[in-house]
Amino acid sequence: MSAPYPAAPQATLELPPLSLYIHIPWCVRKCPYCDFNSHAVKDDLPQQRYIDALLRDLEQELPGVQGRTIETIFIGGGTPSLFDAEGIDQILKGVAALTPLAADAEITMEANPGTFEQERFAGFMAAGVNRLSIGIQSFHDQHLQALGRIHSRDNAIHAVEKARKIGFKRINLDLMHGLPDQTPAQALADLQQAIDLQPQHISWYQLTIEPNTEFYSRPPELPEDESLWAIQEQGQALLASAGFQQYEISAYSQPGEQARHNLNYWQFGDYIGIGAGAHGKLTYLQQERISRRWKQRQPKAYMDALNPVSGEQPIETAERPFEFMMNALRLLEGVPAGLYSQRTGLPVSQIQSQLDAMRRKGLLVDDSARLAPTPQGHLFLNDLLEQFLD
Repeated sequence: MSAPYPAAPQATLELPPLSLYIHIPWCVRKCPYCDFNSHAVKDDLPQQRYIDALLRDLEQELPGVQGRTIETIFIGGGTPSLFDAEGIDQILKGVAALTPLAADAEITMEANPGTFEQERFAGFMAAGVNRLSIGIQSFHDQHLQALGRIHSRDNAIHAVEKARKIGFKRINLDLMHGLPDQTPAQALADLQQAIDLQPQHISWYQLTIEPNTEFYSRPPELPEDESLWAIQEQGQALLASAGFQQYEISAYSQPGEQARHNLNYWQFGDYIGIGAGAHGKLTYLQQERISRRWKQRQPKAYMDALNPVSGEQPIETAERPFEFMMNALRLLEGVPAGLYSQRTGLPVSQIQSQLDAMRRKGLLVDDSARLAPTPQGHLFLNDLLEQFLD
């Protein structure tokens, strides 16, 4: 193991933009591929009690951000659309009452395309949600059943049409490929259907089998690597021909429609995380410290806790190069080189030898003004990132 990096000059560490992640952990049924902190609803949804806990959680986070403005909000889950519009309105009004919120804040909410949730779309928009992320996953009913989804192809199409009719101008569709028994033709048909619905953003990613999931204990038969490669290659060409620009490993948008909240993550920005199991990351200039904290994972324990923080850990100086690169190099265009010093408090010169070596190998773009992977670097991203481990 190499020696720890020396302390960086204080002047190089700057405050990044601040986001807020709000986690709502319940869903109707736990999907067999899902490794998120989500719990199937068994009894009545404790909506009001959970909202009270969320706002108490946020209030306790405020000393760490000292009046900074929140630029983006993401309400994720679970299935946040299980909460009614009045509940989402109460959450967002509570946030605005506690902390400054940018006038043009991007406020994204995840929603399922079931008929039950569709009826609430107008109320969500009235509450302040201005970007809807709809969990489609597939437009083939047999694949939806294999994934444990409770909506149909028709539900999915109607949900997008309804969201647009109501007035949502920014819509993301979540779509998977590489599903059990899925052919390349079916995967590309899913993608074409998503494109035909004319969303501003598509999150298109391959199904992976994660630990602590039903699929991990009983793995389904997935397409062969050759089929997966054909899906990826042809799908990217299809998206590009429809005007979607790939800007991250699994994120494609029309021009100017990138997810600002996710960009802040990938650019090593700051974020408060509230809700059961939520994670946050904050920069403290006076202490020259960057720290992560996380909350009680079980919803009941979270709601019962006077202080829901489960743990906190500083991102040590020696860890910051890898932490920064792990996020920034997911972006196809990378980031300006100067952002490294601003977000980590470390001079680029401390990783110059690694940068030079990776540029010689063709894994990083040969441009001293940017930290960006080449196409080959994206294919071998894990190998690239290993160079920045302490």
